[in-house]
Amino acid sequence: MTARKPADTTTTVLANDPDDRKGRLKSIGGSQSDHWNNTLANQAMQALWLTNSSAEERGTQLSATVAALMGIAPKDELEGMMAAQLVAAHNAAMECYRRAMIGKQSFEGWRENLTQANKLSRTYAALVEALNRHRGKGQQKVTVEHVHVHAGGQAVVGMVAAPGQPGGGDARKLEEQPHAKQVAHAP
Repeated sequence: MTARKPADTTTTVLANDPDDRKGRLKSIGGSQSDHWNNTLANQAMQALWLTNSSAEERGTQLSATVAALMGIAPKDELEGMMAAQLVAAHNAAMECYRRAMIGKQSFEGWRENLTQANKLSRTYAALVEALNRHRGKGQQKVTVEHVHVHAGGQAVVGMVAAPGQPGGGDARKLEEQPHAKQVAHAP
Protein backbone atom coordinates (compact mmCIF):
# COMPACT_ATOMS: atom_id res chain seq x y z
CA MET A 1 0.00 0.00 0.00
CA THR A 2 1.35 3.42 -0.88
CA ALA A 3 0.41 6.67 0.71
CA ARG A 4 -0.31 9.61 -1.52
CA LYS A 5 0.73 13.08 -0.61
CA PRO A 6 -2.37 15.30 -0.63
CA ALA A 7 -2.45 17.88 -3.38
CA ASP A 8 -1.95 21.46 -2.32
CA THR A 9 -5.46 22.95 -2.22
CA THR A 10 -4.44 26.27 -0.78
CA THR A 11 -5.88 29.27 -2.58
CA THR A 12 -4.77 32.79 -1.96
CA VAL A 13 -7.45 35.43 -2.15
CA LEU A 14 -6.40 39.01 -2.53
CA ALA A 15 -8.79 41.44 -0.87
CA ASN A 16 -8.87 45.09 -1.90
CA ASP A 17 -6.89 44.45 -5.06
CA PRO A 18 -6.40 47.96 -6.50
CA ASP A 19 -6.83 46.62 -10.03
CA ASP A 20 -10.19 45.11 -9.04
CA ARG A 21 -11.55 48.18 -7.22
CA LYS A 22 -11.89 50.46 -10.25
CA GLY A 23 -15.65 50.03 -10.60
CA ARG A 24 -15.64 50.04 -14.42
CA LEU A 25 -18.51 47.53 -14.35
CA LYS A 26 -20.40 49.07 -11.42
CA SER A 27 -23.43 49.76 -13.62
CA ILE A 28 -23.87 45.98 -13.97
CA GLY A 29 -23.54 44.69 -10.39
CA GLY A 30 -23.45 47.77 -8.16
CA SER A 31 -19.99 47.11 -6.74
CA GLN A 32 -16.63 48.84 -6.95
CA SER A 33 -15.23 45.32 -7.45
CA ASP A 34 -15.13 44.46 -11.13
CA HIS A 35 -14.61 40.81 -10.18
CA TRP A 36 -17.93 40.91 -8.31
CA ASN A 37 -19.76 42.65 -11.15
CA ASN A 38 -18.38 40.20 -13.73
CA THR A 39 -19.26 37.18 -11.55
CA LEU A 40 -22.80 38.48 -11.00
CA ALA A 41 -23.32 39.08 -14.73
CA ASN A 42 -22.08 35.56 -15.48
CA GLN A 43 -24.42 34.09 -12.87
CA ALA A 44 -27.38 35.91 -14.41
CA MET A 45 -26.41 34.78 -17.91
CA GLN A 46 -25.94 31.16 -16.79
CA ALA A 47 -29.51 31.19 -15.44
CA LEU A 48 -30.86 31.63 -18.98
CA TRP A 49 -32.51 28.80 -20.90
CA LEU A 50 -30.47 28.80 -24.11
CA THR A 51 -30.94 25.20 -25.29
CA ASN A 52 -33.27 25.99 -28.21
CA SER A 53 -31.57 29.26 -29.18
CA SER A 54 -29.39 29.74 -32.24
CA ALA A 55 -25.91 31.26 -31.80
CA GLU A 56 -27.28 34.65 -32.88
CA GLU A 57 -30.22 34.41 -30.46
CA ARG A 58 -27.88 33.40 -27.62
CA GLY A 59 -25.76 36.48 -28.23
CA THR A 60 -28.87 38.66 -28.15
CA GLN A 61 -30.15 36.98 -24.97
CA LEU A 62 -26.80 37.39 -23.20
CA SER A 63 -26.58 41.05 -24.20
CA ALA A 64 -30.17 41.60 -23.11
CA THR A 65 -29.37 40.08 -19.70
CA VAL A 66 -26.51 42.50 -19.13
CA ALA A 67 -28.70 45.35 -20.42
CA ALA A 68 -31.42 44.37 -17.93
CA LEU A 69 -28.93 44.42 -15.05
CA MET A 70 -27.76 47.85 -16.16
CA GLY A 71 -31.36 49.02 -16.56
CA ILE A 72 -32.16 48.02 -12.98
CA ALA A 73 -29.09 50.13 -12.06
CA PRO A 74 -27.96 48.48 -8.82
CA LYS A 75 -26.32 50.92 -6.42
CA ASP A 76 -24.60 48.32 -4.22
CA GLU A 77 -23.90 44.59 -4.07
CA LEU A 78 -27.23 43.76 -2.43
CA GLU A 79 -29.12 45.51 -5.22
CA GLY A 80 -26.90 43.69 -7.71
CA MET A 81 -27.87 40.33 -6.25
CA MET A 82 -31.56 41.26 -6.31
CA ALA A 83 -31.20 42.47 -9.91
CA ALA A 84 -29.64 39.16 -10.99
CA GLN A 85 -32.40 37.23 -9.24
CA LEU A 86 -35.02 39.44 -10.91
CA VAL A 87 -33.59 38.65 -14.32
CA ALA A 88 -33.37 34.93 -13.52
CA ALA A 89 -36.91 34.77 -12.08
CA HIS A 90 -38.31 36.65 -15.07
CA ASN A 91 -36.60 34.39 -17.59
CA ALA A 92 -37.65 31.23 -15.76
CA ALA A 93 -41.26 32.45 -15.49
CA MET A 94 -41.36 33.28 -19.18
CA GLU A 95 -39.98 29.83 -20.05
CA CYS A 96 -42.72 28.23 -17.91
CA TYR A 97 -45.37 30.35 -19.61
CA ARG A 98 -43.94 29.35 -23.02
CA ARG A 99 -44.03 25.67 -22.10
CA ALA A 100 -47.60 25.97 -20.83
CA MET A 101 -48.69 27.19 -24.26
CA ILE A 102 -47.20 24.25 -26.17
CA GLY A 103 -50.04 22.48 -27.94
CA LYS A 104 -51.01 18.85 -27.56
CA GLN A 105 -49.65 18.39 -24.07
CA SER A 106 -51.34 16.82 -21.10
CA PHE A 107 -53.51 18.83 -18.77
CA GLU A 108 -51.09 18.00 -15.93
CA GLY A 109 -48.13 19.37 -17.92
CA TRP A 110 -50.04 22.54 -18.74
CA ARG A 111 -51.13 22.99 -15.12
CA GLU A 112 -47.64 22.33 -13.71
CA ASN A 113 -46.04 24.88 -16.04
CA LEU A 114 -48.62 27.52 -15.12
CA THR A 115 -48.17 26.72 -11.41
CA GLN A 116 -44.43 27.18 -11.66
CA ALA A 117 -44.85 30.37 -13.71
CA ASN A 118 -47.23 31.70 -11.05
CA LYS A 119 -44.73 30.96 -8.25
CA LEU A 120 -41.91 32.59 -10.20
CA SER A 121 -44.07 35.64 -10.92
CA ARG A 122 -44.83 35.98 -7.21
CA THR A 123 -41.14 35.64 -6.41
CA TYR A 124 -40.42 38.35 -8.97
CA ALA A 125 -43.00 40.67 -7.38
CA ALA A 126 -41.55 40.03 -3.91
CA LEU A 127 -38.05 40.83 -5.21
CA VAL A 128 -39.26 44.08 -6.78
CA GLU A 129 -40.91 45.03 -3.48
CA ALA A 130 -37.74 44.19 -1.54
CA LEU A 131 -35.62 46.22 -3.96
CA ASN A 132 -37.95 49.20 -3.66
CA ARG A 133 -37.91 48.94 0.15
CA HIS A 134 -34.11 48.76 0.11
CA ARG A 135 -34.01 51.85 -2.09
CA GLY A 136 -36.37 53.68 0.25
CA LYS A 137 -39.30 53.67 -2.15
CA GLY A 138 -41.49 51.70 0.23
CA GLN A 139 -43.74 53.44 2.68
CA GLN A 140 -43.26 57.15 2.87
CA LYS A 141 -42.25 58.74 6.12
CA VAL A 142 -43.46 62.19 7.03
CA THR A 143 -41.74 64.10 9.82
CA VAL A 144 -43.58 67.08 11.23
CA GLU A 145 -41.53 69.56 13.16
CA HIS A 146 -42.81 72.72 14.85
CA VAL A 147 -46.56 72.50 15.27
CA HIS A 148 -48.20 75.46 16.96
CA VAL A 149 -51.70 75.19 18.40
CA HIS A 150 -52.98 78.53 19.59
CA ALA A 151 -55.60 79.16 22.27
CA GLY A 152 -58.97 77.82 21.17
CA GLY A 153 -57.40 75.83 18.35
CA GLN A 154 -57.35 72.09 17.85
CA ALA A 155 -54.67 69.78 16.52
CA VAL A 156 -55.19 66.33 15.06
CA VAL A 157 -52.45 63.82 14.49
CA GLY A 158 -53.40 61.04 12.10
CA MET A 159 -55.36 60.60 8.92
CA VAL A 160 -58.21 63.03 8.50
CA ALA A 161 -61.09 62.76 6.03
CA ALA A 162 -63.98 65.12 5.61
CA PRO A 163 -67.52 63.89 6.37
CA GLY A 164 -69.09 62.38 3.28
CA GLN A 165 -65.66 61.27 1.96
CA PRO A 166 -64.39 57.69 2.11
CA GLY A 167 -63.09 57.18 5.61
CA GLY A 168 -64.76 60.36 6.82
CA GLY A 169 -67.39 60.32 9.46
CA ASP A 170 -70.11 62.29 11.09
CA ALA A 171 -69.06 63.76 14.43
CA ARG A 172 -72.63 63.39 15.72
CA LYS A 173 -72.51 59.63 15.18
CA LEU A 174 -69.18 59.43 17.03
CA GLU A 175 -70.87 60.44 20.29
CA GLU A 176 -73.42 57.64 19.87
CA GLN A 177 -70.71 54.96 19.77
CA PRO A 178 -69.92 53.68 23.28
CA HIS A 179 -66.49 52.31 22.21
CA ALA A 180 -65.32 55.53 20.55
CA LYS A 181 -62.71 57.56 22.38
CA GLN A 182 -63.25 61.27 22.62
CA VAL A 183 -60.36 63.68 22.68
CA ALA A 184 -60.72 66.37 25.27
CA HIS A 185 -59.90 69.95 24.44
CA ALA A 186 -56.76 71.12 26.15
CA PRO A 187 -55.93 74.81 26.18
